[in-house]
Amino acid sequence: MTELPEYYFRIRENGAAVFRVSTENRQRRIEMDEIAVVNIRNGNVKPHGDHILSDEETTVIADWMEDRRAVLAERDIDDIHRAVDYLNLTTHWAQSRASDEDLEDVTDRLLLAMHDLRTVLVRKKADRIMAAAKTAEGDAAECCRAPSRHYRHDL
Repeated sequence: MTELPEYYFRIRENGAAVFRVSTENRQRRIEMDEIAVVNIRNGNVKPHGDHILSDEETTVIADWMEDRRAVLAERDIDDIHRAVDYLNLTTHWAQSRASDEDLEDVTDRLLLAMHDLRTVLVRKKADRIMAAAKTAEGDAAECCRAPSRHYRHDL
């Protein structure tokens, strides 16, 4: 039989409830004792009741939080890629199958959402371009700077 993990994380909207899993009893029943509640967004870890988290438990929770943030980040970018697909499918639907009533129902909301998205994307792109230009300027100024007179021993 497969060995059960020592800890179980019951996923919640902003994190998880953390349980210590045990089968060390006479009936070999699975016992789960809640030891903490974790908030992924703000990083808070609250021990459950009077429980004091051990160093091992703190490490396991920190590792889980790091892994969970990575999973959530992957899901976020996957959702964005899906949104691009949906926009393309919506374009095809509007062009080929939508009735006038369908278009009347969604056009204003779609136009506002797309305008909002475009405004944010353009601003963020401009910010990235400006930051890259400043970095390039700084690099160019650094490499073309005249040598300091403190190092001119040959004059």
